[in-house]
Order: sequence, then C-alpha cells, then structure tokens
Amino acid sequence: VQLQASGGGLVQAGGSLRLSCAASGRTFSTYYMGWFRQAPGKEREFVAAVDWTGGRTSYADSVLGRFTISRGNAKNTVYLRMNSLKPEDTAVYYCALDPGNINVILGGRPDYWGQGTQVTVSS
Repeated sequence: VQLQASGGGLVQAGGSLRLSCAASGRTFSTYYMGWFRQAPGKEREFVAAVDWTGGRTSYADSVLGRFTISRGNAKNTVYLRMNSLKPEDTAVYYCALDPGNINVILGGRPDYWGQGTQVTVSS
C-alpha cells in the first residue's frame, strides 16, 4: 500500500489549507485513515481520523473545531481541511491507513504511512 499526501504549503496565520491523501495498491473494504503531524523537536502526534464510511471521525483537542477530516468519493482517499491555522500548526503532516480498528490509529500504530507534506504557518 502506498499513500500519497499533498497540499501542504506556506500560509499566514488565520488562513486555510486542504491536505489530500490517496492510497494505492491493495484496497480494503473496511479501513480507517488519519492524519498525524510532527513539529521540529517534537514527537509525532495524532491529528484526525475517519472511517471508511466517512461517518465516524475523531480529532485531537488542539484541532477540534478548526480542522475537518473527510473521506473522498474515490476509495481510500482522505482530505484534511484546515481552517484558522496557527503558527503552532506548523509541522510535517503524515497520512496513515489501517484496515483494523480506529484504536490502532488513535494509538499511533497504523499499518501504513505516507510520506509527509510540510505545512508552515507564519505569524
């Protein structure tokens, strides 16, 4: 399984970005996809996750109300809409996929990881 993330960039505080992630290779009938981020000098942290129906989502407290994760129409795709961005959102963002249960993603141990995409928020 290969995960291709895109959409990162440089934005001013208060601005918005949308990240995209598409999985290719093996497909799964049930799965969870999510986003993590890692800022310089910090550990990678969970940001958001969604199930294969798009009906179940989970967010880190730090992004709740500002970020929205959604499942794409194409199978095994996911988006992260980021609004009201803050300088502390600056990080490399990684998408992830796990065919198991959401707790695996929430625990930071998904089976598959994508390459990161840099998000930089200037003050």
